[in-house]
Amino acid sequence: MPPDRPALTDDAMLGGRLRLLQPRRGHRFGHDAVLLAASVPARAKDHAVEFGAGVGAASLALLTRVPGITATLIEIDPALAALAAENIARNGFAQAARAAVLNVGAAARAFSAKGLAASCADHVFMNPPFNDETRPSPDRMKSRAHVASRRLLANWIAAATRLLRANGTLTVIWRADGLACVLEALSKNYGSISILPVHGKDGDAAIRVIVQAVKGGRAPLSLRTPLFLNGKDNRPAPDAEKVMRELAPLALAAVNRRGGGSI
Repeated sequence: MPPDRPALTDDAMLGGRLRLLQPRRGHRFGHDAVLLAASVPARAKDHAVEFGAGVGAASLALLTRVPGITATLIEIDPALAALAAENIARNGFAQAARAAVLNVGAAARAFSAKGLAASCADHVFMNPPFNDETRPSPDRMKSRAHVASRRLLANWIAAATRLLRANGTLTVIWRADGLACVLEALSKNYGSISILPVHGKDGDAAIRVIVQAVKGGRAPLSLRTPLFLNGKDNRPAPDAEKVMRELAPLALAAVNRRGGGSI
């Protein structure tokens, strides 16, 4: 790391396929970003929009996994958005992606000013702040990234609904005990909902859920086979390692948007 940037680290991702600059302290990318990217059912020529992109980990993983897509990374923090833009360029995606400083809860005209008109996206994906708002972290950046209310989730999903084309997909990673909040927020405009539970260890309760829904979808809800990050012996599970190191897509990445159901 250059001496004039001691507050940053330069870290490998996806077995070294990507290198990302990120703050040494505060919110740092981890498993959630890779799992989210592995769940988006993007295909060549699709446009994907990420809310709360941070330094760009999830979008860059998606761009690496699916050649030929374009991505817009939305981040409220100008410093993180600047790092995301730098990470886009240093990993060779300057022609395919861009970072925009924007509050996801802003009015439609603010999105339009950033080149994000209604119905412009095939996919929106997000890792919203999801921790208990009554117990924020003392670190300001970490608190902003992790803590939010049910109203924020509803606002983010409303913004995604505005950006998505008909039959576009919304993919959300959230804490497992908050699944009801996600389903409530999706109830008005989405169907064909698929839920993938993520467990830290085989035998333990789920710690995350990845929820995918289709705008205007009509297929019934489906519960996917759980993903275990670690086995009973606490060693990384083979299926999770394939995602984290080999860019293997999760089952949610295969979706039939025309019919609104999984394939």
